[in-house]
Order: sequence, then structure tokens, then C-alpha cells
Amino acid sequence: MINPQKNSILVVDDTPNNIRLLFDLLRGVGFNVSVVKSGELALEKLHLIQPDLILLDVMMPGMDGFETCRRLKADEKSKDIPVIFMTVLSDIESKVKGLQMGAVDYITKPIQIEEVLARVNVHLALRNTQVQLMNEVTEHREAEMKLQETLKELQKAQTHLIQSEKMSALGQLVAGVAHEINNPVNFIGGNIIHAIEYTKNLLNLIQLYQEYYPNPVPEIISEIEEIELDYLSDDLPKLLHSMEVGVQRLQEIVLSLRLFSRTDDSKMKLVDIHQGIDSTLMILGHRIKEYPDRPGIEIIKNYGNLPLVECYGGRLNQVFMNIITNAIDGLEQAINSQKIFTPSIAIQTEVLDSDWVKIRISDNGCGIPVEIQKRIFEPFFTTKPIGTGTGIGLAISYQIVTEKHHGSLECVSELGEGSEFRITIPIKRYQ
Repeated sequence: MINPQKNSILVVDDTPNNIRLLFDLLRGVGFNVSVVKSGELALEKLHLIQPDLILLDVMMPGMDGFETCRRLKADEKSKDIPVIFMTVLSDIESKVKGLQMGAVDYITKPIQIEEVLARVNVHLALRNTQVQLMNEVTEHREAEMKLQETLKELQKAQTHLIQSEKMSALGQLVAGVAHEINNPVNFIGGNIIHAIEYTKNLLNLIQLYQEYYPNPVPEIISEIEEIELDYLSDDLPKLLHSMEVGVQRLQEIVLSLRLFSRTDDSKMKLVDIHQGIDSTLMILGHRIKEYPDRPGIEIIKNYGNLPLVECYGGRLNQVFMNIITNAIDGLEQAINSQKIFTPSIAIQTEVLDSDWVKIRISDNGCGIPVEIQKRIFEPFFTTKPIGTGTGIGLAISYQIVTEKHHGSLECVSELGEGSEFRITIPIKRYQ
């Protein structure tokens, strides 16, 4: 016997005697009983009554019990409420029709008290069990969802922590290296200008000696032949010029390192996006150039006319570094797989709707399978061998673009056709 105090029953009948009998019987054993006299009223009042079981008369004027039951079962909110038909119809066809409409049982009129209580108790017990199971399933689902959310938040926090520590360490390392290199480079650069000038003067002096003293002593002639004076006079200016170019290159690298690290990145500043991309390419130059066993990677720049963008420059440089590094990895994999092609990375920038900047970084490598594309921004997901990839590069990049800059980061890829990453960020600070 179930506990009737926990259940409510709706009686739908237009016969006063039946209503009185059922009301007194069910109320007498402790059920909460509501009564309506038509199918139309049952549908109208259902959301207010919210019964656990419905006793429904089949033969009613207007909307009969069959139609009322059909509409109850068609409604998402009431489809699970058990319906017991009450009828004087005893033929098999009517009973089958009612069961097909969704009824769970029949009570035959005239009403027998023991039969009503027995059938009501059985179906309410089933209903209560069903509700309990549904509640448990819902609770399990909610608990699982909360667990998943907690796990995501934990991964997000781990990624953020790693990002902060990585950027801080990288920024300090790069800034320190740039500082240490900068002093001797500036010293060499400042002195090589004088070395070029001194060399020019000395060579001019030697030329004057050759003009005014065309017949030097044998010892001088021997020394001229020993040092190959003509070759030295021609090659020394070239050598000094190449050293000057090398110093300029070092100065450019130092500048790129300083631009890339941007240790003052705690606040948004106006940044030249192209400068950030170029500094990243400069740092990755050793991976882009040609090697004896591997062709060089062609860099195709299609830069638009971008304004200065209010952003965290150092963090965006980290995004560029992660994406371009992955592109290089993909191209090297394609080269090793004997794919015949000219490896290239294309970088395109443009302004969208005057308020947004889009950066596209694409390669013509092997592409990314669809099942992997769905997971590439997940923290700690990687397809690289153990020890070669952490699985946080793209997760960090996604967090930087979407959370720090309120932009978007997308991946579009097709197997055999390469991959493209699209970064979209606002030009002005996000309001």
C-alpha cells in the first residue's frame, strides 16, 4: 500500500454520482482529489492541478475520453501521467483503442470500490517508482554535468597557470638574452663603422705609395706577393661590409626578441600586428630556411592596411608562435610522407567592418582529420609523440584570443589540402 498523502488524483467525469463516490472514496483514504466535468476543463486546469494519476471517463459530451487522452499524451508536460479509463464499454475494441491512446488501465462501471483502490494503488506505485528513477537519472546527469564543468574549470585553471608561468619565464628569458646580446652588438656596430673608414684610408694610402714609389725594395715586393695585396685590397672592404650586414641582422634579431617578449604586457597597448608576426617569423627563421635534406618553407605575406590594435602584444605573439610552429610541424610531416609539393605558409591580414581585425595563417600540408579538429583546442590534447608535444599550445592560444581579447579562433582544414587558422579580434579594447 502506497502512502496516499504524497499523491494527487484528477477525476474527469460528468456524472454527479460517480464524482461523489470517487471523491469520497479517494479523499477518505488520504489522496488529494481534484474534479473537473469535461475533457476541455481537464486540459485547461491540468497545469494548475499537476496530478500524479488521472481517472478519465470515456463517454462525455463534447470532447470524449479518447480525444482527451490523445491530447494529454501529445503534450510533453502531461504525456507521462498515467490515465485510467472509466467506462461502461466492455468490448475488446474499445479497450484496445484506449490502450493505444496511451491509457494504462480500465475501470468498468458501475464502479467497484475494491477495484478502484487496487488499480489506483498499483499504477500510483508504478508512477512513483518511475518518478523516483527519473529523479535519480536527472540527479546523476546533473552531478555528471557539474563534474564535467569542474573538470573543464580545472583544466582551464591549469592552462591559465601554465600560460602565465610560461609567458613570464619566456618573457624574462628572451628579454635577458636580448639585453645581453644588445650591448656587444651595439659595441661592434659602433666600431665597425670606424673600421670601414680606417680600412678605406689605409688602402688609399697604399695606392698612393704604389703611384709615387713604383719600385719598392725586394723585401716589400716579397711581402706584397705573400699577402696577395691585390686580392686583399679588393676583398677586405667586402668582408667588412658583410660584417656590417651581420651586425644589422643581429640588431634586427635583438629587436624581434624584445618585441616578441613584451615583458610590459600587463596592460593593453596599441600594437602593430604585422610587427608582431614579423618578429615571430624572425625567431622561427632557423626552422623556415632550407636544409640539405629539406626544402625551405616559403612565407607568403598578404598584409592589409591595419591600424594599430589595442591588445596584449606579447600574448598575441605567443598565439602566432604556436600556430606557425604547428604549421611548420605539419609541413615537415608532409615532407617526410613523400608528398611532392612546395611547402608554404600564407599569412593574410585584413580589417572587418572597421571594428575587427582578422589574421589568417594557412599551410599547404597534410591537413587535420575531422575528429581531431573537434578537439584541437582542448587542454592537454595532442597527437604528437610523448615528449614532443604538451597539448597546451592551441588551448592557450584559444584562451588568449577568446578570453583576453574577446575574439574568436577557428580552424578550417581538409585532409590533403592543408589547414587554416583564423584569428579575429576587436581593434579597440572590448567594452
